[in-house]
Amino acid sequence: MGLLKTLLIVVQVLSALGIIGLVLLQHGKGADMGAAFGSGSSGSLFGASGSANFLSRTTAALAAVFFVTTLGLTYLGSYKPAANIGVLGNLPAATSPSTASAPAAAGVPAPASVANPQDVPK
Repeated sequence: MGLLKTLLIVVQVLSALGIIGLVLLQHGKGADMGAAFGSGSSGSLFGASGSANFLSRTTAALAAVFFVTTLGLTYLGSYKPAANIGVLGNLPAATSPSTASAPAAAGVPAPASVANPQDVPK
């Protein structure tokens, strides 16, 4: 369980850093990706409008990964396994410590003042 939690945390941090980087690379509606690197957009790697579509789709995919890992971490954080008593598991109710001490207390004689007022020395 600890390994899965660690893996989810690593994936979440990497996706968060990726989202931050991709959002910072994107520009408003007035500028496109080509303006950021000093060249025309038609000469860019992804074509005239390909860079905006690629960046927005990648950002959306990383956002989906981020949300899924957040839900997974929430589920793992709220998961509480049942208490287990060693190798044998849970003990039956008849041998639990609270019921085992009750019969032993019944065999102990009560003080004389409580058991029989006639037995008290005067």
